[in-house]
Amino acid sequence: MENVQLHNLSIGYQNKGNSKVVASGLNATINRGELTCLLGRNGIGKSTLLRTLSVFQPALDGEVMMDTTPLATLTDKERSRLIGIVLTEKPDVQNMTIEELVGMGRSPYTGFWGTLDSDDEAIVSEAIRLVGVESLKGRMIHTLSDGERQKVMIAKALAQQTPIIYLDEPTAFLDFPSKVEMMQLLRRLAVEEQKTVFLSTHDVELSLQLADCIWLMEPDRLNVGTPHQLAEEGALSRFIEHDGITFDRATLTIHVTK
Repeated sequence: MENVQLHNLSIGYQNKGNSKVVASGLNATINRGELTCLLGRNGIGKSTLLRTLSVFQPALDGEVMMDTTPLATLTDKERSRLIGIVLTEKPDVQNMTIEELVGMGRSPYTGFWGTLDSDDEAIVSEAIRLVGVESLKGRMIHTLSDGERQKVMIAKALAQQTPIIYLDEPTAFLDFPSKVEMMQLLRRLAVEEQKTVFLSTHDVELSLQLADCIWLMEPDRLNVGTPHQLAEEGALSRFIEHDGITFDRATLTIHVTK
């Protein structure tokens, strides 16, 4: 199934024997074939949760499972064949083509020297096709726009052929049409390629329109459900509404007064 489950997960930091708990008692499932968006205020722990799900950072308690397998028990190589990660940071690379960067996604399979055979090259070409940047083949990475570069990084994750893809703020630095296109692409990959796609974002309205599932972090809870479910429960109103900002639960729209 390649679903990701959180079982009584506590996240945070260990420092000289002391634990700083960011969130605890988290129980939820990221479903295969769905786009799941993680929302929450700055400093609430979204990045900490994403790092813990990626096993970049150890859990303080509880487990992150893929089906029946605890991810923390796997080797780095085993995890690299299960989880692809796309970070916010722009890749600082020069003199590298799109194909070469996407080809780096094959590293869990190509061994020390990273030489691609014809099968690897076919997988790279298919990943480039899936994200719609075939017309950019041969271009150097440093010549791309932010949106083009982000698509190439997603292609690299697709070339890794992992059932799970995590993304940290994939729409950061993009203009609005590019944000929409990126979110549409990620949902299409989740549904059509049956990937487990999970991303953190500040693009609330786009998430409410395109996500199959929302995870909304609050100081004392993790709210999980469809956008309409979280609207009906009042969780989205608590998160969105402030002075001069109202939220329409029926239409999932945000209104700002002048």
